[in-house]
Amino acid sequence: MGLSAVTVLGMDRPGVIAAVTGSLADCGANIQDSTMTLLGGHVAMMLLVSGDLSAEELGKHLCGPDLVVTASAVEARRYFRGQSDGLGYVLTVHGPDRPGIISAISAELASVGGNITGMSTRLTGRLYVLIADVELPERVDVAGLMRGLAEVGSGLDSEITFRPVEPDLL
Repeated sequence: MGLSAVTVLGMDRPGVIAAVTGSLADCGANIQDSTMTLLGGHVAMMLLVSGDLSAEELGKHLCGPDLVVTASAVEARRYFRGQSDGLGYVLTVHGPDRPGIISAISAELASVGGNITGMSTRLTGRLYVLIADVELPERVDVAGLMRGLAEVGSGLDSEITFRPVEPDLL
């Protein structure tokens, strides 16, 4: 049983997610992980799919006149946040839209070994909003990182907040 990374981009319309996931189910493929969102009137999906079909065969099952589909074989491996020694944080940015926002912020995080594990951005009029899940190494100087992020935010005319993730209670 192989594992494939599948990306799908298409015009947003009712039923597009049902059509894609239904096609996968019809050919016996199992969606192990996925993320789906709307980007400027388009639905964007990224899925890790297991099954007996090759990545090439999966791509053929998902082809449609209004979809751009890619499928690639990937190695099977799992990452569970609970097993990490890192510290979880949420970073938010509010400010005017301009080129280089994500680049500047991700470079500051990377400089201390920080990893963005999830991110969403939206442009509403002239207001740019970024929300990111960040994992930091356990021994990072968080106060120093926050000063660096404040400097980056100042240079972007943006407000940056950085707070620890609230632990989930089950």
